Amino acid sequence: MLQIEIQDAEGKTSLVQAPDECLIGKSAQNEVRLDSWRVGREHARLFNTPSGVLLEDMGAFGGVSVNGSRIDTQYGPLKSSDVIGIGPFRLKVATLGEDGLVQAAHPRSRSDTAAVRNQMATEELKASRRAAERVHQRMLQEAAEAMPAAGDKTAAGFSLIIAPDPSRKQLEFEWRQRIHAKLLETMDLRRHDVNSMSDERLRRETEVLIRQILRDEAAELPSELDPDLLCKQVLDEAIGLGPLEELLADDSVSEVMVNRYDEIYVERAGRLQRHPLTFTGDRAVMGVIERIVAPLGRRIDESSPMVDARLKDGSRVNAIIPPLALKGACLTIRKFARNKLGAQDLVRFGALSPAMASFLEVCVVGRKNIIVSGGTGSGKTTLLNILSNFIPAGERVITVEDAAELKLHHEHLISLESRPPNVEGKGAVLIRDLVKNTLRMRPDRIVVGECRGAEALDMLQAMNTGHEGSLTTLHANTPRDGLARLETMVLMAGMDLPLVAIREQIASAVDIIVQQSRFACGTRMVTSITEITGMESGKIQLQELFRHVNQGYTAPGNKVSGYFTGCDLVPGFYEELRMTGNDLDMDIFKPVEPGAQPQARA
Repeated sequence: MLQIEIQDAEGKTSLVQAPDECLIGKSAQNEVRLDSWRVGREHARLFNTPSGVLLEDMGAFGGVSVNGSRIDTQYGPLKSSDVIGIGPFRLKVATLGEDGLVQAAHPRSRSDTAAVRNQMATEELKASRRAAERVHQRMLQEAAEAMPAAGDKTAAGFSLIIAPDPSRKQLEFEWRQRIHAKLLETMDLRRHDVNSMSDERLRRETEVLIRQILRDEAAELPSELDPDLLCKQVLDEAIGLGPLEELLADDSVSEVMVNRYDEIYVERAGRLQRHPLTFTGDRAVMGVIERIVAPLGRRIDESSPMVDARLKDGSRVNAIIPPLALKGACLTIRKFARNKLGAQDLVRFGALSPAMASFLEVCVVGRKNIIVSGGTGSGKTTLLNILSNFIPAGERVITVEDAAELKLHHEHLISLESRPPNVEGKGAVLIRDLVKNTLRMRPDRIVVGECRGAEALDMLQAMNTGHEGSLTTLHANTPRDGLARLETMVLMAGMDLPLVAIREQIASAVDIIVQQSRFACGTRMVTSITEITGMESGKIQLQELFRHVNQGYTAPGNKVSGYFTGCDLVPGFYEELRMTGNDLDMDIFKPVEPGAQPQARA
């Protein structure tokens, strides 16, 4: 720990304690905060090294001085008498040893008594960890002996689950922090220009440094820790996504949620689970967020504490940081499936029936305007991507999204992405602006990732002005709720249109609403396909063509059960399609008897 004496412009003195590596500036995220207009957000940095405490100028306008002389980039090791000048503040730095005594910044000035105390404390810590390990091993042995034999029919049918050793988890966490700090210190001293390195070279050189540090620390490294695993964890956190790397590589994980640095949850098969790995601190989480958003030209800081972004594979990322996130930096990643799903995959998972998949393909090929409606996490974007790939080859397709997620296989494809405002609050490009611009780009099909505001009006106008076959999604729980939400979003455009005119626009523009639902067990499926048939008495008329009949939850796995059925109604546009020479199957709309089609579940 570092103990810093701070004297302000009025001569008032205060003492603060900070970690061995700390940032100094006026940002609330800094470990040492100096509130003055003459101090930058991140003005200077202190870090403790084997040779002493070093001071680094972070490039702020006012610069950093030591004993009245401005430093260039780095200065050190600091002496206990050195006075650091940052704006109107004067600082003195000393180290706080493990014995709680304030010592000079240079480690060579420590007294022999303090060194003896430190050695004794280290030995006591190691002895306590060895004792905890022995207790844990004894508990494992006793638990194994207490387990019933395999043939014991009278034993209770509960499996014995033994939690991981908390002392070992804490030990691993401490060593990850220690090696990570030494890695940063080594890279600072060697003046590596990481910005000019390729990803492969940076990863290769960083791994060499980590393994060198591990060799240097081999004498003190506890035997229960795996050096290779420790190297991988530190490498992932230093230049990758930390504990998230293995989660993103795990195909069974569909969503990753970081509530704070030591609290990570994942979603598997629609259920939330706590993940045992953690980050080493809030700064590690911030580093991961910045590594995600920086290549996309986006930023996250105090003035813009929320950001939407994407990973290289298309996975959607949302991050929010303090002061808005009270527990610490929060990161949510919705993974994009590595294997691109098709309609047959959804049929195999039981997400829709073969008849529904065949009907939706006919609708897309027949250039019908389709809205996919559903709640958050119900699979709308996945279904939209599958429907988009039904578009015949040779057509000019333009996609518009907040964060590019759609993966279409068309040769003639243009992907557009909105842009947030810059530091001055200017330069934002909204979804609505992009939808307007697509109309001047001669599109055959317009695919909007999600309508959530005024762009709904422009989307409806595009559907009504010769751009049939357009696709989009919106948030709603039922088809009727989807229409009400669509009306609300059109009103957000500020055109002051009468409600009847809006409903006439919707009735003439939209042909099909596909309702996607997510059940409590985590199962996602298409629960309704509805046709908009027109207007009557000022109300939009709906006609359900397919639906899922819910029969409740089954005992094995507690999964939702039911069956898909047609509603014995044929859509009005089917006659038009038959007149153009299409051979259409009318039997798909016939009702299905319960139990007639066994269904797999995802």
